[in-house]
Amino acid sequence: MLAAERLFLDKGVEHTTIEEITQGAAVSKGAFYLHFSSKADVIEALRTRFVQNLLNGIVEEVGKQGVSDWNGKLTAWAKACAEGYLNALPLHNLVFAVAPPPSREGLTSNILIDDLAELLAAGDREGAWPLADPAFTAMFLFNALHGVVNQDGVGENGADRARLLGNIAENVRRLVR
Repeated sequence: MLAAERLFLDKGVEHTTIEEITQGAAVSKGAFYLHFSSKADVIEALRTRFVQNLLNGIVEEVGKQGVSDWNGKLTAWAKACAEGYLNALPLHNLVFAVAPPPSREGLTSNILIDDLAELLAAGDREGAWPLADPAFTAMFLFNALHGVVNQDGVGENGADRARLLGNIAENVRRLVR
């Protein structure tokens, strides 16, 4: 998949051939077709890997917070999510904009929203914040965060990124008060 990712980012999906992918990965076409039926399948696998890697980074950052530091956990979740998007923006744009998923379901149901909903529900149970509907709040927060980091040019330099992450942290805490 790394060869396909590199080629898709360099040449675009339409201009990349299966032969170029197999040559770049040093595998036969037969081996390629054992795993994928098309470039669209490769894009879906890249999309899945992107989201899983993003979640892994979020879980790592949240895990660094104190067991009862719910505001710290929520802030870490939001900042890690934003940083993950910004650090992999070309890949994100490839798998979600250039070759978008077949439905918009990912904006209402995905492993990131599920993880955030679990965090919000746990904080609610522990009295960290009063939420009538943690799942709705997670979907709302995820889509707000996604919209903020998807703006052209946002977070491109260190000062802008620090300001963006500070604004995200402040606003997520404000949302759950």
